[in-house]
Amino acid sequence: MADFDPEKFEDKYVHYFNELQRAYKNAFERVNEQYDSELVHAIDQQVLNESEPFYDGDGEFRVELPEDPTDRLQGVVAADEKVEQLLDIYVEEIETELRRIFGFDG
Repeated sequence: MADFDPEKFEDKYVHYFNELQRAYKNAFERVNEQYDSELVHAIDQQVLNESEPFYDGDGEFRVELPEDPTDRLQGVVAADEKVEQLLDIYVEEIETELRRIFGFDG
């Protein structure tokens, strides 16, 4: 667990790069174990690579996605509804991991 400073999170890639990387990796591993691996990889590489985590205060994080995330996916065949559902689950896992890594869960 990292000592968390909300002001430092504004420059998160300088101060918390390793923690962010670990949160995304842990979420990927968890989601990849339970869902369509090909779709999980596509979301990871084509949507979440452009996502941005933010700290909202009170131990809450949110992950903003790029515009039109389902339109970004190429090379996989999946209904938009399935993609959106998995994307919601994946983002929730990342937010959960961020809370855990920064000591807000538990």
